[in-house]
Amino acid sequence: MNYFKYLNFIILLFAFTFYGCSNSTENKPKDQGIQKQSLFAIKNVNIIPMTIENNLIENATVVIENKKILSINESIPNGAKIIDGTGKWLIPGLIDMHVHTNADLNFRENSPTQGATFFMDTQDVMTTYIANGVTTIFELGGRVEHFGQRNEIAKGKVIGPRMAIAPMINGGDPNNGGRTVNTASDARQAVRSIKAEGYNFVKAYSSLNMESFQAVVDEAQKQGLKVVGHIPDAFKGKTEKAFISNFGLVAHAEEFSKQIRNQPKTKKEAQYFAQLSKENNTWLTPNLIAIVKIRDQVQSLDSIASMESLKYVHPLLQDKWLHSNNYHKHSSPEFINYLDSLIVFHKQMVVAFKEAGVPMVAGTDAGVSGVVTGFALHDELELLVDAGLTNEEALISATRLPSEWLKINEIVGTIEVDKYADLLLLDANPLENIQNTRKISGVFANGTWVDRNKIDKMLSELAHWNTSMKEKYKWKNRRKY
Repeated sequence: MNYFKYLNFIILLFAFTFYGCSNSTENKPKDQGIQKQSLFAIKNVNIIPMTIENNLIENATVVIENKKILSINESIPNGAKIIDGTGKWLIPGLIDMHVHTNADLNFRENSPTQGATFFMDTQDVMTTYIANGVTTIFELGGRVEHFGQRNEIAKGKVIGPRMAIAPMINGGDPNNGGRTVNTASDARQAVRSIKAEGYNFVKAYSSLNMESFQAVVDEAQKQGLKVVGHIPDAFKGKTEKAFISNFGLVAHAEEFSKQIRNQPKTKKEAQYFAQLSKENNTWLTPNLIAIVKIRDQVQSLDSIASMESLKYVHPLLQDKWLHSNNYHKHSSPEFINYLDSLIVFHKQMVVAFKEAGVPMVAGTDAGVSGVVTGFALHDELELLVDAGLTNEEALISATRLPSEWLKINEIVGTIEVDKYADLLLLDANPLENIQNTRKISGVFANGTWVDRNKIDKMLSELAHWNTSMKEKYKWKNRRKY
């Protein structure tokens, strides 16, 4: 079996179909209780600023006003809401550099006046991000619906993360998804259209031929757009030809693995790929969690059923993951062994890229079966540490470095005066144990304070609604919605 071709197809299908069909707005409460307070002071907190120097600031006072950090260790203005930071740790909000965000979807045949047939409650879509301290996401299956979600957050109707959005350009069969191009001229026009529609990024996908891929990357550079994506299959045996100026970020470690699908995957190959990336200034999103989750469910669906976070997944998706799971349908000892080999090699790649000085950013491919938005980023951080990053390096991969690649480092990514208050307040020091990123006391999302009680309430309401609707939403009936 061509496992890489199968994996690419299924991941794409999940990203654009399965995870696009999340929370219906039916019977959903509309009042999210978004605060009016705009002046806060966190007292006696230990700040891990995640700047280049990253000097710890102990027992500090942080004042936040009108969404921004007003001061550090200065006087507290009258009227500020006081947050006790004693014994707690403040880090920048986390950034997930690879997600596929739920958005309204048409399950039926297209027609001139047909809109979406399945609608999502945007707050429910965003709740698991905010509950986990993820305050910025990079959407890699961009559609116009994502602009609508971003606007709801900007208007203050929804507490959610900042959204960077990249639409996809693919090649070959138009049914592969995204914008399909098979010539250089069509590729350039697709990029120009993407620029005109207001995007800042382009995602290149697996079925692009060499000519089209190179045209996409070149035209994107001319249009001032950054390129993220896959290494197209056409470059197998000549991977170096894909590494051209403006190919800025490889979206998965397995993009390298598939280039040597039938060859040994050793430290030597990992070092070669790291050197290619270093010389081209191409960064990497290792995306370790996706393959780990795929491997687990290929072996047994108990890995899905036993997930504590499953209750926060829409019941339609729960049913899909448990009863129509395409990964598990193709389970075999050979497939499991193959996935195991990828997991080992991808760890070697993390080490090789670290040693070569290639920047790595944390991303999860949230949207793949078993990868739950928000929660998965903590899994990814732990896998990165297990692979060889220090706790600090893992945190950098989810804070400062992503903000730099996205070109938003002037406003977020570190804790500094005049930056926006995207902050994560923790009960324990993540520099001592990366698992401490899960011990969340509260979150500031663009200056909106969400304390532990509010987080628990939002998650509880989401889980309750999902559970109450399990019998209503079945994957086999999706065309009826």
